[in-house]
Amino acid sequence: MKFKSRGVTDRGLRRHHNEDELLARDDLALYVVADGMGGHAAGEVAADLAVKAVARVIEATQSSEDDTWPNEWDARLSANANRLRQAVLSAHRTVTGAVEGNAELRGMGATIVAALLDGDRGRLSLAHVGDSRAYLFREGAMRLITSDHSWVHEQVVAGLLSEGAARNHPLKNVVTRALGGTQEPAVDVEDLGLVAGDLLLLCSDGLNTMLADEEIGAVLARGGDLARLAYQLVAEANRKGGIDNITVIIAQALP
Repeated sequence: MKFKSRGVTDRGLRRHHNEDELLARDDLALYVVADGMGGHAAGEVAADLAVKAVARVIEATQSSEDDTWPNEWDARLSANANRLRQAVLSAHRTVTGAVEGNAELRGMGATIVAALLDGDRGRLSLAHVGDSRAYLFREGAMRLITSDHSWVHEQVVAGLLSEGAARNHPLKNVVTRALGGTQEPAVDVEDLGLVAGDLLLLCSDGLNTMLADEEIGAVLARGGDLARLAYQLVAEANRKGGIDNITVIIAQALP
């Protein structure tokens, strides 16, 4: 199984600059979206540092084998899931180190979602911190495969807010986990099976705060060229208001 992808990032209609960053590396089967926080370009710095740190760790651990895992790796997870977890933690430490070395960057951080695909095993490994999301679109059905680390999501889970109300809530941007804080964040990691034809969508919250999951799925259901689908998602989010930066990566599993 091989993979092809297309990523698009857009400033949106309300923000003065773009604090999102993406990485789509078909050669590594590595896909990352980071959404920076902090303003005054610091969020952009955090997102850029985070994405580059993830890529460095994944490149450096390409030869890792299950029977030679470091002690801090979790034997319940695949090698790729462990690689992603360590990569995201490295991203957190990189962002934190930058803040410690430059007082002007104080308060910056980022959310992140990263996927590493294994064509030989037909497996998707996923890691995320914050409210950037991953969806899996298979045979006409879309499924959200991450759980937002955000205040509004906690209220939805508790039954205190509807999904629609959460998208428009004034505290929708308040995350409960992020890269760059004083405490090392817990990284949600999982492994999922892949089949040929699957579409993996990674996005910053600028997409899903504008479009309901059903609307995102309706665009993906059109099929065809990945670049066209990615640009259509961005265009739809902007048509609905584009209040935030919008970043999407679509990766497809090929036979």
